[in-house]
Amino acid sequence: MAIRFYNTLTKRVEDFIPLEEGKVKIYMCGPTVYDYFHIGNARSFVMIDIIRRYFIYKGFDVKFVMNLTDIDDKIINKAISEGVTASEIAKKYSEAFFEDIQKLKIKPADVYPRATENINNIIELIQKLLDKGIAYQINGDVFYDVTKFPDYGKLSGKKLEDLISGARVEINEQKKNPADFALWKSAKQGEPFWESPWGKGRPGWHIECSVMSMRNLGETFDIHAGGSDLIFPHHENEIAQSEAATGKPFARYWIHFGFLNIDNQKMSKSLGNFFTTREILEKFSAEALRLLYSQSIYSAPLNFSIDLLQNSENAIKRLNNSLHQLETSPVLDSQEDFPVERFYQEFEEAMDENFNTPQAVAVFFDFVKEVNSFLAKYNGVSSANKEKILNVFKQIGEDILGIVNLQKRKSFDDKLLDDLMKIIIDIRSQMRAEKRFDIADKIRDELKKLNIELEDKKGITTYKFNK
Repeated sequence: MAIRFYNTLTKRVEDFIPLEEGKVKIYMCGPTVYDYFHIGNARSFVMIDIIRRYFIYKGFDVKFVMNLTDIDDKIINKAISEGVTASEIAKKYSEAFFEDIQKLKIKPADVYPRATENINNIIELIQKLLDKGIAYQINGDVFYDVTKFPDYGKLSGKKLEDLISGARVEINEQKKNPADFALWKSAKQGEPFWESPWGKGRPGWHIECSVMSMRNLGETFDIHAGGSDLIFPHHENEIAQSEAATGKPFARYWIHFGFLNIDNQKMSKSLGNFFTTREILEKFSAEALRLLYSQSIYSAPLNFSIDLLQNSENAIKRLNNSLHQLETSPVLDSQEDFPVERFYQEFEEAMDENFNTPQAVAVFFDFVKEVNSFLAKYNGVSSANKEKILNVFKQIGEDILGIVNLQKRKSFDDKLLDDLMKIIIDIRSQMRAEKRFDIADKIRDELKKLNIELEDKKGITTYKFNK
């Protein structure tokens, strides 16, 4: 079955047909590095990570590019407020970005282009637009003339006449039209700048992404992704300037991620409900946050709350308990086959139809439930079944969804705990054999206070965490 998903450009769900068979080129709008990114940003980063991982799972050769905007008004304002340079702010928060996406278990991009490393290419593209009469220069600023691009508004659905009349667009007396946007901004006193044919200045935000995407993926590429808030004006302007310059389609498919609200309210520092990803990960696991994001369709709004995140954390603990049961179950010589093929099929059916992660997650938890029942029924597992089941945990739970961490479970501390619990269980079994049930019960009760539950089945005792 082909992968199908909603294309913002055409406003419908379409079969994905790559430009090159077996290859996918994806560009994702990355952060403006002036602060720690918040949990709304994190949702977009995690969901494109899952989509990318799924393409890889399906056998595609994926090239993934995510930019870093390291020169921008927000960076300059932050630098002024802290009394440092813009480059120092960009460096600090670029490093923080890489630290936090690693904590989120996000697969690194193939390329992380930075705006400041592409200034010459940006100047070349602006000059091309000027030469074509699509841009104009006034007092060191260069603007894009939206009236010269007949398809302006095709992504967002906005009508050019409404924009030109001033609706929702900041009026600037230098512009020919209110909807015209800056390609190059002349330098103000004390701001960082680069030399250009139009004087000292810096690039506009929109032109940066056009250059960084086309330079790394070609003038036409497969998928452009980003938050829904970027559809207009950012992505609309990217299309206009890129297609006007090249005469070719820009991105063929557009994926946009829905807004994140906090307890049914818009996230805002003024409301006191603003969370950075960094502070959330100090209290909750990356797996729990990824699970919460996966339980909503990527394009739909997501309501975030600490209670919902705690529910996800509890679900992750159930996953880990199931894995622990599997890893510590007695090994049987033979056993009926566990039906892993059904779960692979149902998972792929969900993901192939518009990356339906809520349904895909439901399939995975159904699989976990079946594993638990299977282990309980036989009080053990054959080596063949154990390998097949672990492969599902790895391929779906870890490699695609990122909600399972098999490597972490194999750490020294986990092994030490397993060894200690075997000693305790052996001692308790000896106490029961000697009919010293008071001591055996005391061991069980004291472990329960530590959220460790012993289970006695058919003469074999196992343990699990029960937080």
